[in-house]
This record gives sequence, structure tokens and C-alpha cells, in this order.
Amino acid sequence: MKVSVLMITYNHERYVAQAVASALEQQTRFDFEIVIGDDCSTDATRAILIDLQRRHPDRIRLLLRDANIGMHHNLVQTLKACGGEYVALLEGDDYWTSPQKLQTQAEFLDRHPECAISFHGATVRYEDGSREPRTHPSGRQKPISTLADLIDRNFMPNCSVMFRNRLIDEFPPWFYTLKMADWSLHILNAQHGHIGYIDEVMSVYRIHPSGAWSAQKPTWALHETIRALHALNRHLDFKYNRRVQTALSTCYYKLAYYHAHEGDRVQAQSYLLRSIAAQPLNKAIVLGQIVLALKLYAPRLYQPLRAAGRYLFRRSPG
Repeated sequence: MKVSVLMITYNHERYVAQAVASALEQQTRFDFEIVIGDDCSTDATRAILIDLQRRHPDRIRLLLRDANIGMHHNLVQTLKACGGEYVALLEGDDYWTSPQKLQTQAEFLDRHPECAISFHGATVRYEDGSREPRTHPSGRQKPISTLADLIDRNFMPNCSVMFRNRLIDEFPPWFYTLKMADWSLHILNAQHGHIGYIDEVMSVYRIHPSGAWSAQKPTWALHETIRALHALNRHLDFKYNRRVQTALSTCYYKLAYYHAHEGDRVQAQSYLLRSIAAQPLNKAIVLGQIVLALKLYAPRLYQPLRAAGRYLFRRSPG
């Protein structure tokens, strides 16, 4: 078996048929399997999967949980059932848009033994229509990235990732305590090789109200990112501590900004101080830190400077 498509589902009745169809439509010169772990869905997801498996018994294997075991355990147990040389990730509410995706990524990993992971671009689609679709990652992406780059931010859409199987013997206990299963998984795999980027958009990542991550408030996501950074720093024996501290500084700054916007001055001041302490000269946000500090600690000075800035902006050419 060359490739295993790893899919985890939970209450994805609106989306799962399209997700599975996009995997079945893959055109490859090798054999592949679709291994689906359903975490005891309470809607029609399981019935849809059983029907699909009945129609494609040679391609689809189902792991139907008797009880809800949680996303992390479902992911790990489904991964252990994958027999492919490579594993391609696809959650039940996303889908692939190119029938050549698996062939393209498998060939890339065949040509690049130094890479443990490959990924490509994805279209981020907002199901409620609140925002226009966008491409992730945006801007220029390095053709080859490293574990250090991945600590800065998770630049890989989960539905675009393919990695070499069996790189992780056992998942560490902290993995199950974090909400960010995908980022943690990618970092564990990236300990064994580089990350290759294929400059094509071949999947769609859905953002919808019932999404495990996208449905949460930004402050919740920032707190979970901070927890993950601390856990990963310890796991990596603080080898990348400077990068972790820079990432923590950015997270604390964003929390300070959100609390300031909501009028919670005490919390905003607390997180701003943590941001500066984590990385005193974080070049990416130092100007924002100064402006926010003026707003929080010297509002009488901040207001006229803000007014002057708006005036100069209106007067600037163009």
C-alpha cells in the first residue's frame, strides 16, 4: 500500500459525502486506501459512511467507535490502522479539489527523501458567507521549511498534508492534553525531516459554526496556542526556545490587544507586560507594543498622537 488517506469524523453529515468522494476520485498509479475513524457521531454521519463503504468495500475501511473517545485518541488509533507508506490527512468536513493530489504528493516525497512532510495550498471557505474565500498559506512560501519554521506558526492546512508513516513510535502524554492536535502532530513528524511545499491549491478547508477550532473565540485559540507552545518547548528540550519566546510574545500581545478593545484595561496591561517579558525586542510587533502601551498607560498622550496620525494619513498623497 503506497498511501493511506486518514480521515476522522464527528457529526459531519453535511460534509462527509463530499470529503469521501474527493478521495475516491483520486487518480493514481499506485494503490491507496481510505481509513475512516468515526468518533461515535450522533447525527447521520455513520449511516452515510456505512453506505459508502458498502459501495466501495475495496477502498474504504471504517473504524466505528462504540463510544466517543475524543479527537486525539481517534486520530492516533486511526493512524495506527493506516498501512500505507505515506499518510494523507483529510477531515470529514474538508475536501480535495484536484484528482492528482495524492499522485503529486507521493511523487514529491519519493523524490525528496530528506522531507518527512509535504503540503500544498488550500482554499479557506467560510460557510456562512461572512468573508470571501482566501488562499492559505498566503504570500510567498518557502519550497523547503524546517521544524524551526513550523514553531513560528502552523502554515500547513491540515487537509493538504501528507507525511511518511510510522515516524512516531508513541505519542507523548502531553499530546492528548492539547486542543491543537494537527500542529502538534506536524511538529512531531518534522523532527524526522524537512517540510516540502507544492505550489498548487488542491483542497478546501471549511470554516463553519461547528468546527472544532474555527468555532471558538480568538482569545480561546490564543490561550490554547500558548499552552501548546509551552508543551512543545519542553518536548524539544528548549532547543528552539528563542523562537518559542517570540511566538509567545506575539500571542500575549494579541491577547492584550483584544482585552484593550473590550475595555478590560487590567487584563490588557497584564498581557502586554507578558508580551514584552517573553521577547523584549520582537521586531514584528514592537511598534504595536509601543502604541498599545501609550493607550493603556498614557491615554492623555495617546489621544492627541492618534488624532495627529489620522490627520497626517488623510493629508498624505494618494
